Amino acid sequence: MERTLILVKVDGVQRRLVGEILGRFEAKGLKIAGLKFRQFPREVLEEHYGEHRDKPFFPDVVGFMTSGPICAVVFEGPEAIAVCRKLIGQTQSREADPGTIRGDLGISRQFNLVHGSDSAESAQREIALWFGDDELVDYSLCDEQWLGD
Repeated sequence: MERTLILVKVDGVQRRLVGEILGRFEAKGLKIAGLKFRQFPREVLEEHYGEHRDKPFFPDVVGFMTSGPICAVVFEGPEAIAVCRKLIGQTQSREADPGTIRGDLGISRQFNLVHGSDSAESAQREIALWFGDDELVDYSLCDEQWLGD
């Protein structure tokens, strides 16, 4: 089974959309392997967005993401990364398709509610940054017998 990191960003938390957003992933058959809800330190966000460190928007993104709590979740399931990316929609909320999280609920590029890992390599790196091995749970769902590869 594949794992991916999902972050419900500060705007998603402030708009009371955590349950709505996480419910969409669960309804698609993914299961939660880890979940944290807190205001994360600047160092975590600087490392998470490190590839953008030299870009002009970097300070604003880090400032926004440290301005309030974030819900960090590891989802697990067949093709979890692709499934989550499709559910999330395009980065620019105004261009995201209806039926996607950003298309239905997003406001703008910065206030687009959610982050999802974009590759297996990113997922592995991001999960290791946000979660320790002892914070991820391996368990079976009652309906897993119907979820195949």
